[in-house]
Amino acid sequence: MSHRHYSIKEKELPKINSRLLSISLSKDERDWPSVLHTHPFTEIFFVLNGKGNFFFRRDIRPIETGDLIIIPPYLEHTEQSIPGTPLEYYVLGIDGIAFQEEDQSASAQIFCNFDNLAMIRDLFAQIHYEVKSGGYGAELICQHLLEILILRILRSSRQLVPVSINTVRMTKECAQIKEYLDTNYGEHITLDTLTGLTHMNKYYMAHSFAKYTGFSPIQYLNRRRLEAACQLLRDTDLSVSDIAGSTGFSSQSYFTQTFRKFYGITPIKYRQDHEKEQIKSPDR
Repeated sequence: MSHRHYSIKEKELPKINSRLLSISLSKDERDWPSVLHTHPFTEIFFVLNGKGNFFFRRDIRPIETGDLIIIPPYLEHTEQSIPGTPLEYYVLGIDGIAFQEEDQSASAQIFCNFDNLAMIRDLFAQIHYEVKSGGYGAELICQHLLEILILRILRSSRQLVPVSINTVRMTKECAQIKEYLDTNYGEHITLDTLTGLTHMNKYYMAHSFAKYTGFSPIQYLNRRRLEAACQLLRDTDLSVSDIAGSTGFSSQSYFTQTFRKFYGITPIKYRQDHEKEQIKSPDR
């Protein structure tokens, strides 16, 4: 008979004030547009299968099976599969904390160096099962599983620290406006549309929105439309005129003028450049 006894060593750990908001399991089957968007909470994105790219406002990062991406609140992002290798992934929405490297502000983090990847995958699967089943104690079990996951993330990157995000929050009205613009950018939208949505004073609403996003509502709307147009130029054969109409621009000429002003090239040139890049890098 053999016997080994291990004692728990006490060690002070950072308090994790996190709360699970949601979990989703998705597979990219090219049936919804991949458009930059944000959330007022932290997201933890785990790739179960496939390969693709993760897009941030000023950065593109390749991702593949086993990668875990942490997205802080209000950071614009989206994901896109590589043709033939569709992404399948879990996404957790968590409130209360963000993650940052020591002496740095919160930023997106991508991990692919866990010692036991199967254990990480199993934590997501267990959380997904508990949320779906809704059995006795499911909420408490999910909370403990989330804390285990966070601790394993912190263990894998000793430079990463959890920070509270309760101090600065986008107002409910501004978040409502942002969600509306992200969803309905193809419609005819004016400041009066948004004030009717929130019942806020027009000028106070515009000032408040700019405080949290850095853009006026109309500037943000035009950027969202251009981002959606870029995705359609890259991934579809729709005409420039059809793309202009579907993304909310009043005419093809106004769309081309706005696109050229923002990106420095015409929509047609953007599409041509992307096609050339695909020919040079067929595996991307």
